[in-house]
Amino acid sequence: MTSHPVTGPSAGSADASPVAAVPPAERGATVIPDKVVARIAARAAREALAGGAAASPERGSPGTPSASVTTGNGTVRLSLSMNLPYPTDLATASRRVQQYVGEKVSRLTGMKVTEVSVVIEQLVASGGPRQGRVQ
Repeated sequence: MTSHPVTGPSAGSADASPVAAVPPAERGATVIPDKVVARIAARAAREALAGGAAASPERGSPGTPSASVTTGNGTVRLSLSMNLPYPTDLATASRRVQQYVGEKVSRLTGMKVTEVSVVIEQLVASGGPRQGRVQ
């Protein structure tokens, strides 16, 4: 028995037979459910509020941002609802969240984000319990 050197793809692999490349338009599509896009957006909002670090507050806690999305034709409209610490510059915080969430959702889903609206539900006092004269 003589052995022959193998050139190209390894013998027995799926790539061994020459197959015509399928054009991208005919390969199908990846569908990302709205619920998944909403989770990505809510997670990105948490990261934006934490300064870009992955924050993991318990799900459903008052500080957890929530998101709703509308998708269609490869585009996404996001609506975020969240609490912000008091005191804070609301305009700056909102812009930071909008920009970060828009970029992150676009990068992770491949969809174009056309709108990111932010609803601030309430301002939460930062720090420990207040120590005033009256209790």
